[in-house]
Amino acid sequence: MKSKRILWGVLALIVAAIAAGCIYLNSLMCIITGYAAKNLASAVFVSGRNQQDVEDMDLNFSFIKFNRNTVDFGQKTVTSRFLWGKSTAVYRDGYGVTLLRGKSVQELKAEGFPLNPEPACDPDTLDWPEGNLVPVLDDIQERNLMLDLAVLADSFVDDKAYGGNPFAFVVLHGGLPVAEKYASGFDRSTRLLSWSMAKSFTQALAGIMSGDGLIDIGAPLGLPEWEGDARADISLNDLLQMQSGLEWNENYGNRSDVNLMLHREKDMGLYALSKPLEYKPGTHWYYSSGSANIVMRFLRSRFEDDAAFYGYIRNRLFLPLGIRNAVFETDMSGMPVGSSYLYVTPLDFARFGQLYLSDGVYGGNRILPEGWVDYTVTPASASEGAYGSLFWLNRGGVCPDVPEDMFSCNGHDGQQIYIIPSKDLVVVVLGYSPKPDNTVDFNRLLADIIALLP
Repeated sequence: MKSKRILWGVLALIVAAIAAGCIYLNSLMCIITGYAAKNLASAVFVSGRNQQDVEDMDLNFSFIKFNRNTVDFGQKTVTSRFLWGKSTAVYRDGYGVTLLRGKSVQELKAEGFPLNPEPACDPDTLDWPEGNLVPVLDDIQERNLMLDLAVLADSFVDDKAYGGNPFAFVVLHGGLPVAEKYASGFDRSTRLLSWSMAKSFTQALAGIMSGDGLIDIGAPLGLPEWEGDARADISLNDLLQMQSGLEWNENYGNRSDVNLMLHREKDMGLYALSKPLEYKPGTHWYYSSGSANIVMRFLRSRFEDDAAFYGYIRNRLFLPLGIRNAVFETDMSGMPVGSSYLYVTPLDFARFGQLYLSDGVYGGNRILPEGWVDYTVTPASASEGAYGSLFWLNRGGVCPDVPEDMFSCNGHDGQQIYIIPSKDLVVVVLGYSPKPDNTVDFNRLLADIIALLP
């Protein structure tokens, strides 16, 4: 009798463990299937990549690799299935790809992008910096630099000499492209994913709006959702410096806030701003993709409608830099995902870096207000010199063989824009180089580039 009770007890524990495991796995389904559907759809319909290549490389990890993915080129959708879970991502002209949550494909596709397509333009027919035509360099040192960098670029991209799996590599020196190299299947017209480099573009948008008198970064945001509690003291500056004090979990390896926000929520900024306060604003630094989406949501609130907001981004940020046909993908609410989902070309990412290298001036025109770049590289008080305003800093010594004045846009899986004012240098690396096993040795790469400079 006693042995039967023990047996039943063991069986009950096994059943309970299986049930608990199924419940937890079910809670991950939106992330597992959503990640695959969203990223495959963007790679295919925005970047023009091959499904099999993306599955073999970008999606070949953890549970993600077990998804069964169906690409519908007629509807421009991707549906990903894992066990009993399913997610669908939808491509729409102007909006890019949106993960379907709470609407049908037909309902979402019925929402037309409120701006007309940009006029047809071939950047390869226009002079740099507005276009891609680079003048022939007369300076023998600069010409030798280009030759030396071409050798380094071949070694980096083709031979993986610095690690990682780079898709694109661009170097600007003296404001001009002096190196440009692409892996097979990619070229200068391929729009590639920013991941968290989008945060720095969101920061630039905030700077332009600040210069236009539309926002005050030092004032409390005044969000109705925060009325009457301690969150009402949070300023735009607190969010830009990742010191809002809001509770957040940025761990990409589990059912974290960032994963739920990107793969489950219809309104990502609303989800992030609903988090409770853990620390007094301005006193605790913690990296949060949610903060960037709160910023984007707040910036949108300063405009009458989506058309006015999207038009402002296009006309005041992208077009003045010569960035054409950018895709700033939106969530279900129509809000650009300011934390993660911007697609532009490698040279466009380089143009953005040059904007900050040139103190907010591009092509002879001031884009960012005076003093904004100085503010950008001022360390957040609690970041120990590692972070400014939605840009990373080298004052924390992350690249010990690179000048301390270097600052950067950093994105998931090895997306980088490095800006080094003392060397008049911008370096862009895009690809699939996940930590820790396949990352690029960026410190050695940058040090070797600097060593080649005249």
